[in-house]
Amino acid sequence: MKNEKACTTVLVGKKASIDGSVMIARNDDTFLPITPQKFLVRPAFNRKDFVLKSNQNNFSAVLPEHGYRYQATPNVDVDKEGIYDESGFNEKNVAMSATESVYANERVLAVDPLVKDGIAEDTIQTLVLPFIDSAKQGVQYLGKLIEKYGSAEGNGVIFADKNDIWYMEIVTGHHWVASRIPDDMYAVIANQVSQENIDLSDKNNYLVSTNIENFVKDNNLNPDRDQWNVRHIFGTSNEKDRHYNTPRVWFGQKYLNPEIEQDPESSNLPFLRHANRLISLEDIEYIEGSHYNETKFDPLGSGEKADKLRYRPISLNRTQQSHVLQIRNNVPDDLSTIMWISIGVPSFTPFIPFYGNSIDTDKTFNNTSLKFNINDAYWMYRTVAMLVESHYSKFVQMDLDYLSESHEELNRMIKKIDLEVKSKSLSGSQLTEFLTESNHKIVDHMRSKTMNLIGNLITNGLELSKLTFNMDKNL
Repeated sequence: MKNEKACTTVLVGKKASIDGSVMIARNDDTFLPITPQKFLVRPAFNRKDFVLKSNQNNFSAVLPEHGYRYQATPNVDVDKEGIYDESGFNEKNVAMSATESVYANERVLAVDPLVKDGIAEDTIQTLVLPFIDSAKQGVQYLGKLIEKYGSAEGNGVIFADKNDIWYMEIVTGHHWVASRIPDDMYAVIANQVSQENIDLSDKNNYLVSTNIENFVKDNNLNPDRDQWNVRHIFGTSNEKDRHYNTPRVWFGQKYLNPEIEQDPESSNLPFLRHANRLISLEDIEYIEGSHYNETKFDPLGSGEKADKLRYRPISLNRTQQSHVLQIRNNVPDDLSTIMWISIGVPSFTPFIPFYGNSIDTDKTFNNTSLKFNINDAYWMYRTVAMLVESHYSKFVQMDLDYLSESHEELNRMIKKIDLEVKSKSLSGSQLTEFLTESNHKIVDHMRSKTMNLIGNLITNGLELSKLTFNMDKNL
């Protein structure tokens, strides 16, 4: 089974963020520009002997009897494309995003090949998120499943709670390695095995599959004399990496550390860095929506054609949705989780906040049509992207103004909602209902704002037609 997602991940520890939030983000990129998705909440359940079956391979497993409520961003055409629940929070405030496709080298795969009918990205989120209470437990839970069933793909999986971020790379059919992201650091990851030198004895910061040390030693897989470097042992370093993958990491690190000179084609860009400032939500959204902005490599810029086509951008027309899963540490736990989702192309469309403590999403998000329907959020926001890019030089400032205003208005709405929760002393089911309704109001506000933008883009676009001719009024 081949990987379906070619994504870009950004991870930010709580002491690296401007407000003490834990934040994990990822673009969900598919092979085609149109692969409609929903954003919904799956309810908690109690059911016996439920078998999860993949229609992308022959994998199946019996799920536990009890599962938590959780958010999901599945495909609309499940029969054709598979489930792919992908990303969200569960009701225990655990975030999970699955997955960042990664690729191991042929040397390690020759010894432990991928398992054709093993666990793949289409089922990982559904297998794990309803059943975990912490980020670290997520790694351990999925790790046991991989060792039992095998993996059909190389994948990077992200888990987070209010204290920790764990990044897990499934590197062969049965082996995996996970690192806890230091609180004061960030990571940018782009479809490569990214972890570097780890301490196998440090169980607080690293977790690994059973017998992985002997697996590496017995099969002579470590090319280094004096370190245990995950990237060197399991990863690749080839021409595709240097044009498809490493430049995205370079750009993210360039944005957060502009003082550091690096080669976009380097195979030695660090996995972890300290930013030169505290990182904001807007910084992460900018990176996920970027296309080598203000460099000669920008496909929408004014550079030479060879440079503009040299590297694969972070944001693409085939980015189906982008998300930032934020866990705030300056508010009560039952108010702390917000999933910010851009269900269009994040270069041009805003990230809409949804409180995690809610029982559903708006119908414009959870009932997406397979074919164009401007009433659906997926299609409405993709319409914005298409219109802006079609007359980029004329429309980009209008779009930037819209995005800036949206950021301001959405942050103001979140602050207002937080204060209202506090003033009303809401808790329990009353709080969940209030936050669910607040999510709907946010969606309504942004729909009105976005349809107004679409109207302005179309109106202005009609004046840009080349099918025009100015007659002399005296004729």
